[in-house]
Order: sequence, then C-alpha cells, then structure tokens
Amino acid sequence: MTGGGGFIGSHLCISLLKKNLEIIVLDSFINSNKKSLKRVYEISIVNNKNALPIKITKGDIRNIEEIDCLFSQSIKEGNPIEAVFHFAGLKSVRESILNPLEYWDVNVNGSINLLKTMDKYHCKTIVFSSSATIYGLSKNCLLHEDSAINPNNPYGKTKLTVENLLYDLHKKNPDKWRIANLRYFNPIGAHPSGLIGEEPKGVPNNIFPYICKVAAGIYKELKIYGDDWQTKDGTGVRDYIHVLDLADGHLAALDYLLKSKPQIINLNLGTGKETSVLELVNTFQKVNNIFIPYKITKKRVGDLPYLVANNSNAIKYLNWCPTRSLNEMCEDGWRWQMLNPNGY
Repeated sequence: MTGGGGFIGSHLCISLLKKNLEIIVLDSFINSNKKSLKRVYEISIVNNKNALPIKITKGDIRNIEEIDCLFSQSIKEGNPIEAVFHFAGLKSVRESILNPLEYWDVNVNGSINLLKTMDKYHCKTIVFSSSATIYGLSKNCLLHEDSAINPNNPYGKTKLTVENLLYDLHKKNPDKWRIANLRYFNPIGAHPSGLIGEEPKGVPNNIFPYICKVAAGIYKELKIYGDDWQTKDGTGVRDYIHVLDLADGHLAALDYLLKSKPQIINLNLGTGKETSVLELVNTFQKVNNIFIPYKITKKRVGDLPYLVANNSNAIKYLNWCPTRSLNEMCEDGWRWQMLNPNGY
C-alpha cells in the first residue's frame, strides 16, 4: 500500500487487518504521520488478537529503487506482493495550481515507477485512488462514470493521466491486469474511537478539517468560497462520505477484482446525497452543539459548484453501500479533533 499512513489509507488498514491480511506500507510521511499506523494496530488487536503487524517502510514513490526493494524482499521472504492499493500522491487543488510541476512529478512520475515495478514482478492487481475532480461541470446533476471528463486543475489532470496510463496497461495485457479506478468524492469523519483521523499539514485545504479547527478555536472563522453559485443556497454542493465507508469500498473493490476476470473498472465512491457547504456547517453545529463563525469570500480558481456521485455501479458491482450518515461524519470528525487537538 502506497501512502498507507494517510487519512484514507490508515482507515483501510483497519479493514484489512480484520481480514487477517498482511500489509506492507510505503509512505514518505510528508503529509501523514507514522503514529497513525501504530494506532491502527492498537485498534485492530482489540477485536482481533491475531492481527498481523503492519510492515512500514519510509520512502518516496519517486525513488524506484525503494519500491523495487519492497517487491524483491517480499519474494525472498516467500510471500510476494499480490495486490497494491495506490494512495500516495499530493491532493490539494489549490496547491496544484500553485505548484503544477511538483504535482506532475509526484502523482504521475511516482505512479509510473510503481507500475513499472509491479509489471517487473508480475503483480498486476491495483486499486487506484482517483478523484471526482476529473469530471467537468455537471450542471447540478449526478455524475456517472460515463459523465464528461474535463478536469479544470492540475491535480485532477494528474489523476486522469494515471487513469489513462492504467487503461493503456490493461489494453496491452487485457488477460492479466486487474484494475479499479476509484473516484472519490469528499471523504470526511474519522474512526469512532477517536484514535485516528485526518491530520492535514499546515492550513487545511479541505473544508471539514478546517471546520473542526474553527470549532476548536485554532482558527477564527471559516471561509466559504462564494455564495452565488447556481446551487440551492448559493454555496458549493458536494457529496460527503464517511472515511470508513470509503475504506470498505476499497476492500470490496479488491475482493471484486480477485474474484473476477482481468478487467479495468471505473467506480464512483460517494453517497449520492448532495450537501451544500452551509448545510454541512449547520449539521456540524447542530450535532456537536457548537458555533462555527464563517465569512463569505470570493470563489477560488479551480472550484466547481456541484460534485455529487451516481454510485449505482459501485453498489451493483461491489455489493457495497455507504451506511454512515452526515451526522455520524460530523460527530466522529469532531471527536477526533477534541481528543487530538495537536494531531498525532
């Protein structure tokens, strides 16, 4: 698993350990914390005394020698890597506009290194962390996997490029590669224990951790970027999904790939429910009984008014369905913030 120490990867590790699966994590920990994986193991052994320790390697996917070493070592130990969850990458729309070269280097060149190594060692099953940002303007309708693809920022373009690369790999060897491109919408929340959650480095680029830090008094107020979008209340509309539901979707995707014939499949992972920024703020205030001061400011370059999933294919093919409510997302995310005011 690349990037396994991050927000989504760490929550997926819990799901994998429940299945007694062996996990190898490669992470640079530039935007994550190694302590998250220690806590994952603490959570896991409570319910599964036989949970296997996570093998952790600090490394950068731009260094192909480090990736190669993991694959070769696993073979020497008689336990070759059978599948990869690929989370590693930079993920801020705003930062990608300011630093496009860095985003193309990490997200695309790093992925090329990973895929070269997988191909070399005949590991041809991958679940890729893609994004709903690859879609274009949706005109306030649910996005299907066949909706128009037109990313309007470098981050989305790098994700689409990796998807295209994976498509080319599968086209070359359609009887060998098993690939799932999982297009995330907006994962929020945290594990209900409060032991692991989202810990952005510096000022958060995503709205939910920023809301949590405003609630905690770390920041004075929340900035809402625009109130004149063509949406129900003028603020941006998104599809928020609990990070544990997202993790379950990854496990279901791997299970689907391993039980099916070689293929490439694109799947939206979202709830299919639309929530505006103001609705998210109001829900957070209500369920946690706390006030969130906010200020309307100008729109940001690269933002879209509406991103909500049609998740029917994920439900159909993966036998998966998100079950956790927006209330739970807000409660669990706030619990993480309260118990970990300084992060890990």
